[in-house]
Amino acid sequence: MLLAVRYIQNLDPLNSPFFSTIVAALPVLVLFYLLVVRRWRASLAGLSGALVAILIAWSVYKMPLDMTCWSCVHGIGYGLLPICWTVFNAMLLYNVTVESGQFENVRRSVAGLSSDGRIQAVLIGFCFGAFLEGSAGSGAPVAVCGAMLVGLGFPALTAAVICLIANTSPVAYGGVATPIITLAGVTDIPGDLISVMAAHQLPFLSFLVPCYMVKVMCSWRETLAVWPALVVGGGSFAIFQFGFGTIHRYIPGLIVWPITDVGASIGSLVSLIIFLKLWKPKKEWHFEGSSQFAEGSHLKPLTMAQISKAWMPFVIMALFLIFNSQIRVLENQKKTTIANFEIAGQVIPFKTVYEIEIPTLHREVERAARLQKPGLAEPEKEAAIFKFIWLSAAGTPVFMAAVVSMLLLRMNWRQGKAVFWKTCEQMKIPIPTIACMLGLSYVTKYAGMDATLGVAFARTGWLYPYFAAMLGWLGVFLTGTDAGSNALFGSLQKITADELFKTNVFTHLTLPQAEILISTANSTGGVMGKMIDAQSICVATAGTHQLGKEADIFKKVIWHSIILGSIVGLMTMLQAYVYPFTLMVPK
Repeated sequence: MLLAVRYIQNLDPLNSPFFSTIVAALPVLVLFYLLVVRRWRASLAGLSGALVAILIAWSVYKMPLDMTCWSCVHGIGYGLLPICWTVFNAMLLYNVTVESGQFENVRRSVAGLSSDGRIQAVLIGFCFGAFLEGSAGSGAPVAVCGAMLVGLGFPALTAAVICLIANTSPVAYGGVATPIITLAGVTDIPGDLISVMAAHQLPFLSFLVPCYMVKVMCSWRETLAVWPALVVGGGSFAIFQFGFGTIHRYIPGLIVWPITDVGASIGSLVSLIIFLKLWKPKKEWHFEGSSQFAEGSHLKPLTMAQISKAWMPFVIMALFLIFNSQIRVLENQKKTTIANFEIAGQVIPFKTVYEIEIPTLHREVERAARLQKPGLAEPEKEAAIFKFIWLSAAGTPVFMAAVVSMLLLRMNWRQGKAVFWKTCEQMKIPIPTIACMLGLSYVTKYAGMDATLGVAFARTGWLYPYFAAMLGWLGVFLTGTDAGSNALFGSLQKITADELFKTNVFTHLTLPQAEILISTANSTGGVMGKMIDAQSICVATAGTHQLGKEADIFKKVIWHSIILGSIVGLMTMLQAYVYPFTLMVPK
């Protein structure tokens, strides 16, 4: 007997695909209008968008009001933990380095490798940012790297834009490959195959992104003047990304694809540092007025001990993140109990994750028939579980690194207190903004409004491989994460691939290959939407101290996001239809 549910998603509540799509898009359109046109503060625009989403979900989609409100609460909770927790502690760690006086030596050590602004952008924004994305994700790369670039003399707006563009191609493997693991879970396609497909697409973007981000900073002539460094930085990352993502195909049993970003970023950093010992640009390039950030001849060269001490907080963070990744692996294997304590003869399990079912919502929403997986015994119901991830959340190892760094750098209580309250002051607007944005996205998810927009893309026929990538792009823009987009649209992508295969459009692919290609495009195309989602924009403004400038940053990156997303879409079309590119799709 089938269990009754309180709400069944209806992707066409107005019995008109056109008008239903327009209504489903209203929360996003309102958010865009208030943020970009009216230039409201991001927190107020996010709150307004969330209220519009609640109103439409209740009045048009006929979702019970209590369920609608609880879905918003669920999204706010996810926004606070783990996202805001990570962003807050990333800024806390950065402020520790500033308050302790070590950031000056961090800056000088980078300038010692090269005081050229173009190369600094690649070293920090791309290489080091990819390491943070692979380890932590959740906004840490944009927050930390943006702050570091500003400290090196980059204009705040440019630093934000550079870091947002850089934080794209590594995102699919971000947070120890969480997006790929999520996509595998909703499509039943093995993660090993999805990783291979992603590694047959993303390295091309990884090779391109360093050049792209430097071009945003300066002219073509000035960009091409450092082409050897761009080739080494982007090329080495692309090679390592391909290697880590596919090596299990050549050496069975060697499963390292979950740490693809970590391995590729370290390989790229080391390669570029070695190369810079052998090559220097003929003429150094700096932002106007930032010459004071070059390594001056009047300064005594830093010793290895000074450099090591300056980078120690980030090294400590890296060690904690590596340990944290192992805890995540155990969690993914459902082994969340890591210790037992006995009190008064009673064994108490010690867990890293506590799951809390959301009232009125958990298993009470039945997915629309269009989104159902084939062959299920009963209709699929949406889970609504808030995971209280207190230990393995990306922000926890960053917080631990900040505390340990305070102790090792001998900061006193007054300095520690000042750093904490300074971080709170910096986060008082970004945190409510992120919470409201996630509340909006969760309402649209559970009501089915996101899926209404997704189905509109699916009507594009043979052009769908292009729009499959753009659908993932839309999903990341709406949910704020590549994993969220994969959870939202992954099953739809696979179903659409099945339907297109029946029309004989994939003449060079088998059905499993078509499913792998189209489903993976959701993730690889989605990463290009990462630079324009509300969460990333808010983190960028916080990290570069530009509160209230969200609209300016959005307008700066929107076209870059569309261009790069379109490149992934065109690449997907080539791999879908044109031989020999079709050979890149794994069997």
